[in-house]
Amino acid sequence: MEFKNILLEKEGKLAILTINRPKALNALNPETMTEIDAALDDLAKDTEIQAVILTGAGEKSFVAGADIKAMQNMNVMEGREWALYANGVFRKLESLEKPVIAAVNGFALGGGCEISMACDVRIASKNAKFGQPEVGLGITPGFGGTQRLPRHVGMGMAKEMIYTGKIIGAEEAYRIGLVNHVFEQEQLMDEAKKLANAMLVNAPIAVKLCKQAINRGMQVDIDTAVNFESELFGACFSTEDQTEGMTAFVEKRKEKNFKNK
Repeated sequence: MEFKNILLEKEGKLAILTINRPKALNALNPETMTEIDAALDDLAKDTEIQAVILTGAGEKSFVAGADIKAMQNMNVMEGREWALYANGVFRKLESLEKPVIAAVNGFALGGGCEISMACDVRIASKNAKFGQPEVGLGITPGFGGTQRLPRHVGMGMAKEMIYTGKIIGAEEAYRIGLVNHVFEQEQLMDEAKKLANAMLVNAPIAVKLCKQAINRGMQVDIDTAVNFESELFGACFSTEDQTEGMTAFVEKRKEKNFKNK
């Protein structure tokens, strides 16, 4: 598929997915969502890629939200189908077997906040702004905001943000646990790559299984969760990477040759 609204670049084991509509502040219209969907399919199949950075083009906006002009005249069924489709894409992002870092470089409002929350880790530039201002448009968040925001920051803070539609800065987002780190804008991508590289030096299968354990475990009771963790822990002992990792440790060898096998 030829991309017009996104960029997909690959640097060794790292992929950088950029929402590329800077004149529209990288707003998510149906065409852009379709391209993100296709890019995620590509990344899922690419065995060379082991980590992903998601960001927005330009210095003003990560993703300013869903494209209001594209939604303005939707009827009930169209609105529902749009939300279902977008939620499907964001679940695909959330379930991608490789870790995904959101490098939030400006506005992350509405759908922008929601797509960032579907990533594994969020880091932000100092000019980043987060919020779910949909109630001011007469709608609810529709791409997972009412579900992921409470999971990240707690129910009380999420309700305050969603009911008031207030927009918060990067430092406040850091204080409430919505982002992991805040950097100067010119440092953001370098720091995102450093974080990705800190993940890439580890055994890819182990990282993948950790993601599965955390994501699934957060949705079930603790007994089910620890049983699932035990199954994944056991599965690691069928991999060449476990043998390499533990042998290197015993031999006090810093260099490890993980093969994703």
